[in-house]
Amino acid sequence: MKAVAAKMGIGAAETVRTWVRKAEVDADQRPGVTSDEAAEIKRLKAENAELRRANEILKAASAFFAAELDRASKRS
Repeated sequence: MKAVAAKMGIGAAETVRTWVRKAEVDADQRPGVTSDEAAEIKRLKAENAELRRANEILKAASAFFAAELDRASKRS
């Protein structure tokens, strides 16, 4: 790993080792989360966070409009 890292101009052999491990996982030669799976998990987490934010906004809007309707019905 050190020789390959030196030939590639990379300071740390651990970087090359990490690339090899990731390539082995992606090729189903080693257990772990593949690059595609990791990207999908990241995308789903971002989508989940956005949906949670949207849900909070909708809850707040619902409470606001319910209060407005309640005030309007008391004035009539």
